[in-house]
Amino acid sequence: MIKFKAQKYSIVKQCLISIILIFVVSVICFFSSKYIDYRITALVLLMIVSFVAMLFDIFPVLLTAVLSGLILNYFFIEPLFTFHITDTENILLFLMYLIIALVSAVFTFKIREAENKVREKEEKVKTLQLYDTLLNSLSHELRTPIATIIGSVDILKENKNKLSETNQAELLEEIDKAGIRLNGQVENLLNMSRLETGMLKLKEDWCDINELICTLIQKNTPTKHNHTIHFTPNEQLPLFKLDTGLIEEIIQNLVTNAIQYTPENTIITIDVQYQSDCCVFSVSDNGNGFPEKEIPFVFNKFYRLPNTKTGGSGLGLSIVKGFVEAHNGTIVLKNNPNHSGACFTISILAETSYLNHLKNE
Repeated sequence: MIKFKAQKYSIVKQCLISIILIFVVSVICFFSSKYIDYRITALVLLMIVSFVAMLFDIFPVLLTAVLSGLILNYFFIEPLFTFHITDTENILLFLMYLIIALVSAVFTFKIREAENKVREKEEKVKTLQLYDTLLNSLSHELRTPIATIIGSVDILKENKNKLSETNQAELLEEIDKAGIRLNGQVENLLNMSRLETGMLKLKEDWCDINELICTLIQKNTPTKHNHTIHFTPNEQLPLFKLDTGLIEEIIQNLVTNAIQYTPENTIITIDVQYQSDCCVFSVSDNGNGFPEKEIPFVFNKFYRLPNTKTGGSGLGLSIVKGFVEAHNGTIVLKNNPNHSGACFTISILAETSYLNHLKNE
């Protein structure tokens, strides 16, 4: 991280930083010359040249190499304070130092360039893999509801007078479900785009978590897999200042994930507590849980557990983590004891106010 930031400086700034660095080290070595042999000083200066080569462009690196050689000659090789060298051994030392410093600087710079090219290539490959994963997922996730909507509309158009009211109602319900599914996928893509581009801005307001969760549960029941969503309102909770829309998205995605990937008749439990100035809420289930070795990867973009059923783009949990971190919060996934399902726990430090206090503000 340091070297990438350093390369953002202009050439002039890089040169100034290199000169200051080599002078500071030289001053320290000069005042320590009673205890440090000038050969050791040469090694120290050579190390600084190599360090600069890891950070900056080639011109500041070569400047540092030449400048350090001149400083070594003038301040450390006898006779001092002159560029004249009388001893053959010291002449060889000076020449070897310049050669090694220049060669080392160039090689270090070239190695760094090669590493950057390899890194860029790996990032491109990774990006292409992510796009392939996304396209493969969306080709199913978007095509299925679109095909359902088009097919149902065609049937209604062509057989309007032949279909019973019950059949028409069933087709309209299928269109409604497909529309909701399609809208969810588009929302996920938009949310991921907002997170990656840094366009996500919190709109904090006073939020009644109990009311928010009760409203959310009503939207999710009944479920086609006969899941039960259990929530007991905590009347002792204060109002929290949060982005209500994002919090709803967080809980909705966790509930949707549990509904989609747990067996029928699973019980999903939502719990909210106020602990250490934090809003702490959890979404747990009594399903099969997650393989322990897969837990570190579940929040990655487009990640889906091996051998899971089709459906889902692998964006839901990644978006959840992004929304939580936008609140400067944390999210932790753990399996329940005795392999009795999984539990997502979210903790967000938030401003609080009880209703009677809020009225007096």
